[in-house]
Amino acid sequence: MSQPIRQQSPPGIGAADPHRPCYHFLPPAHWMNDPNGLIRWKGKYHLFYQHNPFAATWGLMHWGHAVSEDLVHWRHLPIALTPTPGGPDQDGCWSGCAVNDRGTPTLIYTGVQKGHQRPCLATSRDDDLLTWEKYAGNPVISAPPAGLEVIGFRDHSVWQEGDAWYQLIGSGIQGIGGTALLYRSPDLRHWEYIGPLCIGHREETGEMWECPDFFALGEKHVLIVSPIPLRKAIYWTGTYAGHRFTPEVQGVVDYGGHFYAPQTFCDDRGRRILFGWLWEGRSGEACQTAGWAGVMSLPRVLSLRPDGQLSQTPAPEVERLRGQHWRFEDIEVSPTSTGALSEIQGDSLEILAEFEPGEATEFGIRVRCSPDGVEQTEIVYDRLEKRLAVNREHSSLDPATHRDTFAAPLGSAADEKLTLHIFLDRSVVEVFANDQICLTSRIYPARSDSLGLDLWVQDGSARLRSLDVWEMRSIYG
Repeated sequence: MSQPIRQQSPPGIGAADPHRPCYHFLPPAHWMNDPNGLIRWKGKYHLFYQHNPFAATWGLMHWGHAVSEDLVHWRHLPIALTPTPGGPDQDGCWSGCAVNDRGTPTLIYTGVQKGHQRPCLATSRDDDLLTWEKYAGNPVISAPPAGLEVIGFRDHSVWQEGDAWYQLIGSGIQGIGGTALLYRSPDLRHWEYIGPLCIGHREETGEMWECPDFFALGEKHVLIVSPIPLRKAIYWTGTYAGHRFTPEVQGVVDYGGHFYAPQTFCDDRGRRILFGWLWEGRSGEACQTAGWAGVMSLPRVLSLRPDGQLSQTPAPEVERLRGQHWRFEDIEVSPTSTGALSEIQGDSLEILAEFEPGEATEFGIRVRCSPDGVEQTEIVYDRLEKRLAVNREHSSLDPATHRDTFAAPLGSAADEKLTLHIFLDRSVVEVFANDQICLTSRIYPARSDSLGLDLWVQDGSARLRSLDVWEMRSIYG
């Protein structure tokens, strides 16, 4: 039997915390939320993010910064943006994006001053993007459009069409619903308001849209937003013409209850890559004691399915983290077959399983199991209800942790075959199913021996065609 796999934590205040992930990105310490300014520059990937460098709580927002050559191993860099006392961002440098302005890396972000939220601009002249100069004319848009009673005016998606730049700003229209407001500029500094890209319905898609992201993908365009108060990210695929977006297919980016504010970028290979913020599922006091809060999702590569839905797959670069490997084939999963995976113990694993449902009403995999089963998390498919769930009811003996269940619809393809691609990283459970849906949740087992892996079935049997499990190496060496 192998020894339990306890991966090394990254250096920082929370390095001793057993819940601190090993191969998902997070700062050395303190608070992190939205991914910002994702860009491929001079052969390297740059990740900026919302950051409070003073405590593991939300506060005065700065832009943290990290760089990677391979999309998985990250090196922490100095803070990129700091609020300027008395300036238009004195109360925080909020979320935004990065663009290449004819060879000049440029950040567009929300500056907050005495309650006013307005777009600001900063540029860099060094190839490593270490130093940023804020535009003297900030903010580049002085106020929301006249005549609209808006809810919020923040977060930016910027792209180029011909010689013109276009910018979306997240907002909402009082009493109507969320919207993304469209602007046009010749130089990123002087902006003309065009109108709403599209407008949602408050009862269905929230009253205000945060973190809009708009881009072409295949033959369609995609709009991703994080609606208040829905606490999830949703998307539409559809048609963009005449400066208006017509949604055709709507979906949820991640059903796991802990994924928000995603942002995408296009790399030099033409891939559309997405990162999202994974928020915590334990008390604020526990985060402050640990000294950190907030994790980034794994990088996901986006594509369009034939039905217009968004497909997300883990970036293949993640495979570079694989270590020790176990493989199993052709196992009948029945109520009496528990224990088949007893040789595997770990809290930082990649799991790739392919099932034939058979006659089982429910089946799946349990992770972070204690030897007596008192603690465990189930990733389970309900064949009758046609849904996949992350059941956290018994994930932790700590009553202060979140232990509700999150589920996603998963249709007829799963009746023939269910492929689960699970990334377990201490407190992170990131699940990809049939290249159709994602569920990312957070778990905090209280027992140090909750490291087991097991198969599970109810009422009948299922067949496990194949199972591959890898020990995952820390991204911090």
